[in-house]
Amino acid sequence: MQNLKNAEILSPVGNKEMLIAAVRSGADAVYLGAEEFSARRNAENFSLNDLNEAIKYCHIRGVKVYLTLNILIKENELGSAFSLAKKAYNMGIDGIIIQDLGLARVLHEKIPNLKLHASTQMSVLSPAALPILKNLGFTQVVVGREMSKTELKNFCAKAKELNITVEAFVHGALCMSVSGQCLLSAFLGSRSGNRGLCAGPCRLPFSVKNGTGYDLSLKDLSLLENIKELYEIGVRSFKIEGRMKRPEYVAAATAACREALDNGIINLELQNTLKNVFSRSGFTDGYFESTLGREMFGIRTKEDVVAADKAFPTLHKMYRFERKNVAIDIIAKISPQEPIYVSFSDGENTATITGNIPQNAQNRSITKEDVLKNLSKLGDTPYYVKNADLTVSDGLFVSAGEINDLRRNLCELLNDKRSKTKTKESDATYFLEKEFNNHKKTPKIVIRVEKTSQIPQNTQDIAAIILPLEENSDIIRNYSVPIIADIPRGVSNEEKLLNQLISFKENGGKAAFCSNLSHIEPVQKSGLVPLADIGLNITNSESIATFKKLGINTAIISPEEKITDIATLSSDINKGILAYGNIPLMLFRNCPLKNGISCKDCKKDGVITDRLGIDFPIRCRGGYSELLNSLPLWLADKAKELYVLDFIVLYFTRETPERVKDVIAAYKNSLPPDTDHTRGLYYRGTL
Repeated sequence: MQNLKNAEILSPVGNKEMLIAAVRSGADAVYLGAEEFSARRNAENFSLNDLNEAIKYCHIRGVKVYLTLNILIKENELGSAFSLAKKAYNMGIDGIIIQDLGLARVLHEKIPNLKLHASTQMSVLSPAALPILKNLGFTQVVVGREMSKTELKNFCAKAKELNITVEAFVHGALCMSVSGQCLLSAFLGSRSGNRGLCAGPCRLPFSVKNGTGYDLSLKDLSLLENIKELYEIGVRSFKIEGRMKRPEYVAAATAACREALDNGIINLELQNTLKNVFSRSGFTDGYFESTLGREMFGIRTKEDVVAADKAFPTLHKMYRFERKNVAIDIIAKISPQEPIYVSFSDGENTATITGNIPQNAQNRSITKEDVLKNLSKLGDTPYYVKNADLTVSDGLFVSAGEINDLRRNLCELLNDKRSKTKTKESDATYFLEKEFNNHKKTPKIVIRVEKTSQIPQNTQDIAAIILPLEENSDIIRNYSVPIIADIPRGVSNEEKLLNQLISFKENGGKAAFCSNLSHIEPVQKSGLVPLADIGLNITNSESIATFKKLGINTAIISPEEKITDIATLSSDINKGILAYGNIPLMLFRNCPLKNGISCKDCKKDGVITDRLGIDFPIRCRGGYSELLNSLPLWLADKAKELYVLDFIVLYFTRETPERVKDVIAAYKNSLPPDTDHTRGLYYRGTL
């Protein structure tokens, strides 16, 4: 398996040594973060000067550099995030990996030649998201790690139609939750995964009945043996996770991917080395092969740590020397009475130099072999000689030292040419413009119920009812208030989803809350009005403007935002929040309940218990499942602080009809809490 067209090994870089390890071990591209706005804010990351030097280092060696600007951006950060992206573009960055759709739209409008890559944090799980991403300027998309082989094949086919490159993780840690849909770290300790500061609480003991004891901790992903198949499916960027790991890990993982891509296999010794350097009880390919279940779970054991400690010392040799991956053509002319002429060319850049006029030989004349030998001494560079066109006249003498000096100078000249930015510098500026008013108003009450039996008979205090799409029936025609569909956050079958939405519309439904980009197109096709749910992670006015352009006029703002920050967001859309209920904290493709009970015997909900004995409800929806918070939100007594909102959503899951009625009354009358509760992140915020 040689020379796969347009394929790249994409390696993680958290500091300078990791950069060297990745490049020398065979990376075609690296992704790294600056000191701000990276989803791995605890990595060492790169200052602007370091970033500039890293780009030059990589471009000399034919390696692309992608900047990770892949966190949710707060309102007061938009200017700084734009400035960082512009500076990176002017330095010659090859692409920016991004999560925030508002920032993405602004960058595409202001710097149209900047290549945008959709982060895995965007939760891209099906093809319906692709036309939206294409229109926003994205040229490459990181697919969700939860996609099966069949789903990935269909996704790649659609991406090819739109000329979008598909990037997929092939090695590294697996989050239990779909990326971009996890609030667990934020709610438990204000350390937001969407803001690059996940504390990894899922790796701690969480237990379901008859489970593993670590039922939120997955083994590491490894699809190295599937790289040929992934290429045939349509994946073109093979991504390694690990910006928080050690350089030795990056070297081993990159080398293994390089061998798998070039040769179709990886040898047993390299496989064992990679397992030893970092794994969690081994590896899994469960999502890709659709073999979900208990075998996918694992933890970092003492044996894993010991194996890594033994492996690390031997791995430095993997990146001790430069990798020879830049072919050059040499032309040299040594003729009487003319200065020596030598050129190095990589096919795009050419460096030329002239030396002294050669002397007449007193003893031995210089030969073509002598010239080629000395010009080929490229040991401390990434260059190797592909073709040589040498003209050397007889009877002349040139010292080896002079040839060596010419070679060194040519390498420096070629380095300089290869490291220079090829794009025209951008002078774009950015200033946030938004519609804003802070007129006091009483937000309308919207309820979300799990079943129609929870809906109270008297709906005069309710502006709308949100009903799970799977609860659709003609009974919704009986209600005088608008009925809105709550679409399951996971997307596994777009055709089925569209049919469900059409049926919901025919039964009297008016709108649908979208928690994934892939929801928007089917909702619009069905004739329902699309609304933005929490899964779309709206945190700033530019995101509001982006969704407004996509036809969305109503949005639930991210529950990671403080009330005071929500108050400053654009009024160009109807804004609301989840104000009551056990908020969904994680979205699973591999349900942890299956570690203790089969789907056949499961009642579609259960609990998982943390190390403190606290129970977190789990519910199954549409081929995925969700972890709910252990305590309900309660903001009924905070009515005076909610005046900036157009509506609030009371999110009912397991409540009885009587409890639903009581909670609605409490919010209508601004009553204090009557049960254990949380204020969520609306007052304490996230880091």
